[in-house]
Amino acid sequence: MYIGNFGSHNFDSRKQHEDGLAFTAPHYIKQHFKVLKDILMKLLASLCSMLLVAISPGSCWADDDWSQWRGPLNSGVSKSAEPPVTWSETENIKWKAAIDGNGTSTPIIWGDKVFLLTAIKTEEKDSSIPDPKDQPKTNFFDIKRPNAVHEFVVICLNKKTGKEIWRDIATKKIPHEGAHNDNDFASASPTTDGKRLFCWFGSAGLFCYDLNGNKLWERNLGEVKVGSSLGEGSSPVLYGDKLVIVRDYNHKGSIEVLEAASGKSVWRKERDENNAWATPLVLEHSGRTQVITSATNFVRSYDLESGDVIWQCSGLTGNVTPCPVVEGDVVYCMSGYQGYSLLALPLTESGDISQSDKIIWSRDRGTPYVPSPLLYDGMLYYTQSNNAILSCLDSKTGDTLLERTRLPGLSNVYASPVGAAGRIYITDRNGTTLVLKRSNELEVLATNKLDDTIDASPALAEDTLFLRGRKFLYCIQQQ
Repeated sequence: MYIGNFGSHNFDSRKQHEDGLAFTAPHYIKQHFKVLKDILMKLLASLCSMLLVAISPGSCWADDDWSQWRGPLNSGVSKSAEPPVTWSETENIKWKAAIDGNGTSTPIIWGDKVFLLTAIKTEEKDSSIPDPKDQPKTNFFDIKRPNAVHEFVVICLNKKTGKEIWRDIATKKIPHEGAHNDNDFASASPTTDGKRLFCWFGSAGLFCYDLNGNKLWERNLGEVKVGSSLGEGSSPVLYGDKLVIVRDYNHKGSIEVLEAASGKSVWRKERDENNAWATPLVLEHSGRTQVITSATNFVRSYDLESGDVIWQCSGLTGNVTPCPVVEGDVVYCMSGYQGYSLLALPLTESGDISQSDKIIWSRDRGTPYVPSPLLYDGMLYYTQSNNAILSCLDSKTGDTLLERTRLPGLSNVYASPVGAAGRIYITDRNGTTLVLKRSNELEVLATNKLDDTIDASPALAEDTLFLRGRKFLYCIQQQ
């Protein structure tokens, strides 16, 4: 298209002579270099966009941004980021912004904007609902239903300064059930395609904005009752013009695909699964766009267009939370509650491959409960349960490179590790981040401490690392 338009910029040497301008090659280049550059840049952007739609496992086309949960490659890795190695409350903090309310979702970054979600408890109460302290115990964890109205809020900050650009109360309501003390009502990360921002508050609703804060549409997908009232958590996944939502709870659940432009349902399938919080993975492979979902009964691959199950495999444990990661023809799925399981599964199969020789390899120890794994150039890193114990495997062979090694200076871990610039960043709940060299040996580069509780996973963009604590969002950059 742009090559065809180039003809309108042809240089007429005779007219230049008539106007008293001598035609020379340098003059031609000087006068038309900008036009030529613009044309080539547009053509390159168009080609890159088409290629990335075809091969990218996600919807983000720029590795400089962190547009979704687990980043542009769905693996926790940024190929372009150069975050700092050391920081503290007084070193290499470009800014920190106080965040009201509660939320453990990862912030996402697009261009000069940072987006995050929070749920703010108000003083407005429903007197017909007993105060939580007066309610009887109805579940194992003694989680009570709130009786206060919560504001479900979307916040946009300036990436360079931390100043608030806009915020919107997506909805106000009393949550229909409580959540675990380590969970909250804003635990799903938003996602964007650079034009629209998709914000999922679970039973409180799904909301779509433009990046300037104008609400485009909203959907109520219904309330769910999570087993033991543990709360919701799976993040939405955007792929092309479709948005995928998975909800697994209390031997029920569903997977639903919606039109990104309108929020209208494309298809919906029931799922016989107990509690699970694993965010799905969407990618093109073997001539179809596959939606990979991890759960207790089965890992399933759905056809994004039709909702048909392409293949499935049993073998994970309960309460599946880590999201799948992929490399080449293999997807890696794991869980670490009431047992340990890691399955390396082929993307090329069809039907039920449970307990068959089609499973490439498997492991039954040291896998995570809450954190997702990090897949970094052939090395698969993960922590054991919610403990600061690290393993690393060769992703192709399953050979052990680092065997259940204690991470010095860290305690319990909920945040998922991230990787960039040949380094691994692992943050514990006490606000301490260990920076490791990407290696098959434990080589600690730095131990960094912040004065905040951190359960949200880090985000990376260019030369910055974003850490969301209970009180603050930190922008960490070499100063």
